Amino acid sequence: MPRGFKCRRVCALPENREFTPQNSCKGTVILTIEELETVRLCDLEGLDQDEASSSMNVSRATFQRTLYEARRKIAEALCNGKAIKIEGGNYELAQHPCGCRRRCSNCRFENQNSKCSE
Repeated sequence: MPRGFKCRRVCALPENREFTPQNSCKGTVILTIEELETVRLCDLEGLDQDEASSSMNVSRATFQRTLYEARRKIAEALCNGKAIKIEGGNYELAQHPCGCRRRCSNCRFENQNSKCSE
């Protein structure tokens, strides 16, 4: 019997969810909310994968798979002139600071009940 799917914890929803190339668009790449969060934590905030996976409440292996998939999608969009659309996924909004050794500069914590979004 497969294990139940665990929602990934994200700090906040992105304000901008669509990015298009300057020249003609050759399609769209869909980046999930949790994929964007992995890139934000590692590449923008500079957290190591152990800290970042703890912040998202997932295993390091799951975090790494999600990060690599997000980076692949971003590279595909940038190299092939595709738009990036951020939507969907299985995530919950964090209700309190994640407990990292330092607070992320872009964290905005919601004061509402976290529910798994699909």
